[in-house]
Amino acid sequence: MATAQWNGKIIASSDDTVVVEGNHYFPLESVDPAVLKPTDHTSHCPWKGDANYYSLLVDGAENSNAAWYYAEPKDAAKQIKGHVAFWKGVEISA
Repeated sequence: MATAQWNGKIIASSDDTVVVEGNHYFPLESVDPAVLKPTDHTSHCPWKGDANYYSLLVDGAENSNAAWYYAEPKDAAKQIKGHVAFWKGVEISA
């Protein structure tokens, strides 16, 4: 079971993560929807495609653009469609 924790709260938990480049991608349904705030931030990966971001909101604290996902990943990364990964201080335990 992998968990993602930030600001003292478990924000995601799943036994079905996909690990890509050392990052655990959690199924979106395993993430607490109350902590996700969509942002306009994007980035591009040559082999995964265009990423979109969420900020995390936990107990009044915000962690800007701390979660990302690929809405339409390229074929090489199709296994992460519908999954979210974290960074910027989010602790992952597996």
